Amino acid sequence: MPTIFEKEGYKFFFYSNEHLPIHVHVRYGGGEAVFEVEDIVELRESKNMKISEIKKAQKFAQKERNLIMEKWYEHIG
Repeated sequence: MPTIFEKEGYKFFFYSNEHLPIHVHVRYGGGEAVFEVEDIVELRESKNMKISEIKKAQKFAQKERNLIMEKWYEHIG
């Protein structure tokens, strides 16, 4: 499970057996969300995260979108 980055308690990562479309997982507290990042950063699903936590995670993912894409191609291909 490669970690892309961590910020303010949010952990952004991939699983080893990922698939298209390009997306990133994020954990915060006891919750997890998945954002697609290919065209725009868009929430695909979430579990046990408050709306405010999801919005903050989306903001971080948008800011680091280029890094997420770069790491996707390094790890997934």
